[in-house]
Amino acid sequence: MANRAYNFNAGPAALPLDVLQNAQKQFVEYGDSGMSLMEMSHRGAIYEKVHFETEALLRELLAIPEGYKVLFVQGGGSTQFAMVPMNLLRAGSAAAYVATGSWATKAIEEAKQFGEVAIAASSEADSYKRIPAIGELKVPANAAYLHLTSNETIEGTQWTEFPDTGSVPLVGDMSSDILCRPLDVSKFGLIYAGAQKNLGPSGVTIVIIREDLIAKPEGVVPTMLRYATHAKADSLYNTPPTFAIYMVGEVLKWVKANGGAAGMEARNREKAELLYDTIDTSGGFFRGFAEAGSRSLMNVTFRMASEELEKQFVKESEAQGFIGLKGHRSVGGLRASIYNAVPPESVQALAGFMRDFQSRNG
Repeated sequence: MANRAYNFNAGPAALPLDVLQNAQKQFVEYGDSGMSLMEMSHRGAIYEKVHFETEALLRELLAIPEGYKVLFVQGGGSTQFAMVPMNLLRAGSAAAYVATGSWATKAIEEAKQFGEVAIAASSEADSYKRIPAIGELKVPANAAYLHLTSNETIEGTQWTEFPDTGSVPLVGDMSSDILCRPLDVSKFGLIYAGAQKNLGPSGVTIVIIREDLIAKPEGVVPTMLRYATHAKADSLYNTPPTFAIYMVGEVLKWVKANGGAAGMEARNREKAELLYDTIDTSGGFFRGFAEAGSRSLMNVTFRMASEELEKQFVKESEAQGFIGLKGHRSVGGLRASIYNAVPPESVQALAGFMRDFQSRNG
């Protein structure tokens, strides 16, 4: 399709072109209903079919075992920063967190409003350039859960393996890398993910929660902030973000048609390796931010010799149709977000631009 940008936005991010075109065809009239899906009651049979098919596809693609509920909620990952401690913390227990960067830090600060927080491990002393080794984790005996951020979009780091936390529920913020690779859901008590990077548009958040963790919270928790509310009503307690859920379902169909989670991992590794190789063979012209063993498959972060040169890089890249390469405002630098839907051709074009830019400015 002509005039499609090379979209490297960090989120909301690229969606598969096939999905967008199919949604366009169905936007005004869904099936033979005489109306758009956006106009339908969430209590009607047509929408309910979309709702439960989307859940079933997610269960299939992530191999979610029995004993877990899948919830569609609103408020993004940032609301989950509060919902997790509000629902899981108990008197005398502590919320344990691994501090790996900007998003983990935000989750930690939110949890402090609800009770005791313990830092099980941190890479702050290393400027969050790495993920702590599993052996570094020190989980307190009274931990209600251990929370980790599986991928840090701003620093460009990602967990390559997850700890076995035994009887302590493991909670994962997977907003930026869910379904980028196969996942053993059984290691987790709770997983949450905003949809707007790998699963669909903004507006819906996925929660996968082990059923034994769905209980009445201690203290006063608003009805809409209780996991039990959404679990009991199959995420239909109130009007859900119906169109966003429909779009998640369409993206999941695309993932399945392209090899599922394993297919996404092969695709993502190929893209990431091309960019990291371009950085590593530049003779220092481009410098990767994250340590090699912690590099993200989703967010490739790098720097150049000066901020002036980085600004020039961004300006020239935008003129050639590359969008979203400026690093997060809190850290600067450069970042290419290469989520599932970013085509390999876009990454190849970026690698070519990087080599050309170096040849003219190195």
